[in-house]
Amino acid sequence: MKHLLILFTILTLISCRQGSRQKQQADTPPVITVTIEPLRNWTEAIAGNRFQVVSMVPKGSSPETYDPTPQQLADLTHSCAYLSTGYLGFEQTWHERLKQNAPHLTFFELSQGIDLIYSHSHTPHTQHPGNYEEEESHTPGVEPHLWMSVVNARIIVRNICTSLCSLAPNHQAEFRHRTDSLCRQLDKLDSYLRSFLSASDADSTFLIYHPALSYFARDYGLRQISIEADGKEPSAAQLKSVIDQCKREMVSVIFVQPEFDQRNAKLIAKEIAAIIVSINPLDYHWEQEMRNIAEHLNISRLTDIHLLEETGRPTAR
Repeated sequence: MKHLLILFTILTLISCRQGSRQKQQADTPPVITVTIEPLRNWTEAIAGNRFQVVSMVPKGSSPETYDPTPQQLADLTHSCAYLSTGYLGFEQTWHERLKQNAPHLTFFELSQGIDLIYSHSHTPHTQHPGNYEEEESHTPGVEPHLWMSVVNARIIVRNICTSLCSLAPNHQAEFRHRTDSLCRQLDKLDSYLRSFLSASDADSTFLIYHPALSYFARDYGLRQISIEADGKEPSAAQLKSVIDQCKREMVSVIFVQPEFDQRNAKLIAKEIAAIIVSINPLDYHWEQEMRNIAEHLNISRLTDIHLLEETGRPTAR
């Protein structure tokens, strides 16, 4: 009798643990994988608690050259879908391998409907308002930083919504409601950015190490000059050409990204008396980064706002 009681107790414990594990699995939302953190931000905002969202490219890594770890490839098999921008180096290099690694995955490309910028080999890399397809007869490639644009962000979040609706059709109404709310937030951000960038004293030209702000520049009629030449460190002659151009254009702001070497940016800043501003286009807090970029292209307006916040009085003009 004693042995039967012990056996009954053991079987009960095993049954409870299995039931608890099954309940935990049932309560865990399906996993969606995205390439970069800004996509995770938007997908989480639309999905609510219906999906768990993870990024493939970690903080501080370049999505142009990143290789996933074996653990990430193993984890990917637990995802139900993969959301990508479609044109980042990582996505193009790993797309087929990711599909082979997890053949059950549904892949969604979020760039559909975006007016793409095509870039060509060009030194120095300069983009002028309204002229993003250069006339040289080199093979074009798509400028991949699609998400660094409020205009594109609206399209991307709508595409995310469509993707989620196809994955969980019973929750379409809530996905669309959150998407509408997110688009209204993007409209407010766009108005804020334009208030800085349309002012007469705002900088119309800026220098950046890696040309990640092509779509941002197009949205607001700005000119982007990049230090990088065809994806490589510039030669001494190219560096001099960039410095001369920045002097002519009276560039006062140099944007740098954490995953790139900043030595040339510091050298140029000294030559042209410009400030260096750190930005991270891959940051989860995308809206904060967009505000940071616009605010530093109109330092006088930013100073006025800070003074108003501190004293309640605007600066005298």
